[in-house]
Amino acid sequence: MTGSVAVIDYGMGNLHSVESALRHAGAQQVVVTHDADELRSADRVVFPGVGAIRDCMAEIRRLHCDELLDTALREQHKPVLAICVGMQALMERSEENEGVDCLGLLAGDVRHFGSPLSDADGTRLKVPHMGWNEVRQSRPHPLWEGIDDGERFYFVHSYYVHATDRDLVAGSVHYGVDIDAALARDNLFAVQFHPEKSHRAGLKLLTNFLKWDGRC
Repeated sequence: MTGSVAVIDYGMGNLHSVESALRHAGAQQVVVTHDADELRSADRVVFPGVGAIRDCMAEIRRLHCDELLDTALREQHKPVLAICVGMQALMERSEENEGVDCLGLLAGDVRHFGSPLSDADGTRLKVPHMGWNEVRQSRPHPLWEGIDDGERFYFVHSYYVHATDRDLVAGSVHYGVDIDAALARDNLFAVQFHPEKSHRAGLKLLTNFLKWDGRC
């Protein structure tokens, strides 16, 4: 397991927990940055995010992280892992903050859970969706290697992704509604949950990412 990982830093969220988890998973070199040269030279890129999508998108664009992410994905074809709001930012539009245009790299939108939210038996569910939930793997992928179908991962979010292109869906979870918990296309893998907070399963997913060559 060799090479460097760049964690895109646009000032939103505790990025050093992601950095620490990557090192624990076996990364030899991790840099938290929005520097263009550092991102271009890294072998892999992680695109995390926490917070309101309007603020995230403003900083992503101000720091030109959208252009750097596009370069990593489409020009350099390096493995990219998007996490939480990083995943949501890849979509076309979010309902949060009265509607925000996102990067439009993946077809679909980000939706509010709705209120009141309840399970099939009528149990009232709290928003945000916070805690452990079982992720159903929709299709095989190198990042699922060694992870059981139905494994539990840790979630914290008030909005959820719905992909228009259902072929993108690599994993799903149910919390009052069906949620696209993982999307995959070519050298991109995106998750709504936090692998850095998901103990053994999250560590395994990060280890798989560090081994992944970007091919499905």
